[in-house]
Amino acid sequence: MKKNHVFMAIALPALALFFIFHTYPALQGIFYSFTDWKGYGSWNFVGVKNYLNVFKDNRAGAAYIFTFQFAIVTTIVVNIISLLIAIGLNSKIKFRKTLRAIYFLPYILSILIIGFIFNFIFAHFLPQIGTVLGSELLSKNILGDPDLAWIGIVIVAVWQGVAFNTLLYLAGLVTISEDLYEAASIDGAGIWTKFWKITFPMIAPFFTINMVLSMKNYLMVFDQIVAMTGGGPGKSTESISLLIYRGGFEGGQFAYQSANAVVYFVVIVIISIIQLKILNRREVAN
Repeated sequence: MKKNHVFMAIALPALALFFIFHTYPALQGIFYSFTDWKGYGSWNFVGVKNYLNVFKDNRAGAAYIFTFQFAIVTTIVVNIISLLIAIGLNSKIKFRKTLRAIYFLPYILSILIIGFIFNFIFAHFLPQIGTVLGSELLSKNILGDPDLAWIGIVIVAVWQGVAFNTLLYLAGLVTISEDLYEAASIDGAGIWTKFWKITFPMIAPFFTINMVLSMKNYLMVFDQIVAMTGGGPGKSTESISLLIYRGGFEGGQFAYQSANAVVYFVVIVIISIIQLKILNRREVAN
């Protein structure tokens, strides 16, 4: 009984803090999504009007399209690169522990700082190099092009996100016994066959975790866009998170953007569940 009291004494404060700073604000947001509150002053109930307006909002639609495009491309690219790096770092090479530390460094840096640095690189450093080399492609600041700005954000997100995904893949790779590869080599299996028949099936749970977490994180992209493009040029790189923030805290649309946030939360949950079902089915098949 004394142990239970100790555990409760530890858990209850944490639960209280979680409720105060997470659950209660979330419930407040859901409540205000059914009102016309602007973030100040009085308010009135408007029912599901805000939710209906979200589906009619062309700006929100464009933000959803951009966010999905960004999240899908970045999730795929970051997982491919992370898996390749993890396989390389798991092999018997010199300085692999040092290389692991180097690859993890980008993840511990501030996203905003990284965004500002790459903003300078894309806006000044690369164009100067392109001018010297006579390259029209490098001479152009892609962050100023509505059609290419999102690619710059993808590059930065991948550069930083690779570290965490690589760490998870390494955790999976170290669980694979070398005996499996030795037996496969005796049977005449090549590198590609070993990967698809041994490596990938064995790290399938880690692949599932990485895919779900990556998609969820990139669907909520915010800091990179604030630091690099501010949602521009125009509204070409405005994500849902940025739209909700701007409309809710700067545009007097607190209730409306609260409804938008609720809709987006549901969308992320649905996407995550679909991912888990599909990827878990693949794990079972393997």
